[in-house]
Amino acid sequence: MVKTVPDFAFEQTLLNAGIPHIAGTDEAGRGPLAGPVVAAAVILSPDDIPDGLNDSKAVGKARRIILAAELRARADVGVGVASVREIEEVNILRASHLAMVRAIANLSRSPDHVLIDGNMIPRGLNIPSTPIVKGDARSLTIAAASIIAKTERDVIMVDLAQQHPEFGWETNAGYPTKSHTIALQKHGPTPHHRRTFGPVHKMLYQD
Repeated sequence: MVKTVPDFAFEQTLLNAGIPHIAGTDEAGRGPLAGPVVAAAVILSPDDIPDGLNDSKAVGKARRIILAAELRARADVGVGVASVREIEEVNILRASHLAMVRAIANLSRSPDHVLIDGNMIPRGLNIPSTPIVKGDARSLTIAAASIIAKTERDVIMVDLAQQHPEFGWETNAGYPTKSHTIALQKHGPTPHHRRTFGPVHKMLYQD
């Protein structure tokens, strides 16, 4: 299986059509049992794209942190968060989209077009948009957003880990690792656990 590397083709097509400010958006944290979902939106400068930019899943932690710092210095970056309560109220997909809309609103300028990771346009996004399946591996702008979203969420989870050190969130970021699951069974859920997610819900209502 050939690995794809994100490029600037989607963006260049829009630039060639006279659409100058193109944002990419992606989220981090749909799968964890704990913590918020975090989205980022990024508008890259076509002539100032950091070297080695790639999908966050294809980049090691140390490199992600460096790339995130470079992006903040050289691109327009917005971040949006949807809380655990919002995830429980509207479901994780809707909460992810809510975080994306917030991230786009937090850019310093409103984009002319948005490239979205996934196959849906978030409700309430009233900007011309293109959903791209596996967009973080295909579009450099979405890849940039994935880097920012992942690093921002990791910082949040490290902070939450100081409140609840028994769950190891500084290393597992709230994902259902074996150690996290064992800690959940031993200590029970915290206010930061997603009560609508299977393992947490089962624990709360098993009786």
